Amino acid sequence: MEQLAQTVALLKRTPASLDALLHDLPDAWTLRNEGEGTWSVFEVVGHLIHGEVTDWIPRTKMILQFGDSRSFEPFNRTGYDSRGKSLGPMLDEFARLRAENLRELQALNLRAQDLQRRGRHPALGIVTLSELLAAWAAHDLTHLHQISRVMAHQYREAIGPWSAFMGVMKCDGHSD
Repeated sequence: MEQLAQTVALLKRTPASLDALLHDLPDAWTLRNEGEGTWSVFEVVGHLIHGEVTDWIPRTKMILQFGDSRSFEPFNRTGYDSRGKSLGPMLDEFARLRAENLRELQALNLRAQDLQRRGRHPALGIVTLSELLAAWAAHDLTHLHQISRVMAHQYREAIGPWSAFMGVMKCDGHSD
């Protein structure tokens, strides 16, 4: 249960971290990406919102209700429709959805044995609820890293020789 508490502690902080970093930034920071086939900060936030609606809690409930007898619905990584939206309200939407999901998670009153219950991922096969919840936290960290990397990419040329000292410029995942 300690791991669950640690996971929730991190999940609670992600919306505030994103808001502090991104709210009211110029579009030059949030709409650019790392090249063809990569996501902008704006798209990453949309992806996080979509996950709050269709991924983590729905899959948690599936594990608790059906175990591994039914496979999770496949997750559409680009399923969020951001047309006509701006980043500020999207950050607010993400914060609201995350708070709702964490309240819902708490209301499940999970016990240690619940965390060992198994579900069926459409690509990964059998997973436990504990693994799903840990993946939720790691997913947040992955996208916080991605956002930092995408933003740093905007200075790729401007920093000149300092790029040798900037690990974020050498991370896998961005285009050269």
